[in-house]
Amino acid sequence: MKLLAPLIAFLALAVVLVLGLQRDPRALPSALIDQPLPQIDSPLLQEPGRRFDSTQLRGQVWMLNVWASWCGPCQEELPALNVLAARDRVPLYGLNYKDQQAPALALLARFSNPYRSSAVDADGRVGMDLGVNGVPETFVIDAAGRVRYRHLGPVNNEVWETKLMPVVKALR
Repeated sequence: MKLLAPLIAFLALAVVLVLGLQRDPRALPSALIDQPLPQIDSPLLQEPGRRFDSTQLRGQVWMLNVWASWCGPCQEELPALNVLAARDRVPLYGLNYKDQQAPALALLARFSNPYRSSAVDADGRVGMDLGVNGVPETFVIDAAGRVRYRHLGPVNNEVWETKLMPVVKALR
């Protein structure tokens, strides 16, 4: 009898551990899912005198990719984003997160720019409003301006085809 209680506790802990290990660590819940996208009104990376205003995108389904030049996975995903966004004609916008203009522009010149435009979030305030945990992160926004999906991590062909595009197609 003395060994029964510790054995039950050990088995319960083992079950919790096994269930936790089966979860995808990149599938973080977002408080923004099905909520309006926080308004983004920030300078454009390539034209600092002009502004990116997310409310101007209402009426269309689009993606927002949060990226930075100092982010290795962001660099890895740029070639795929170039091909996939052009192929599927998905409006893809960027949010340049906690970065400096010169290195960000150099990275886009090196890999080609997949974004219709990129907003600057130099101090990370927009990222905080979005609940960004790290870069890259990609959000699918519906025509009403609501966040419908969030992907944490780099986008590759598999992520695009199995996670992002099914949401985009369902919203179109």
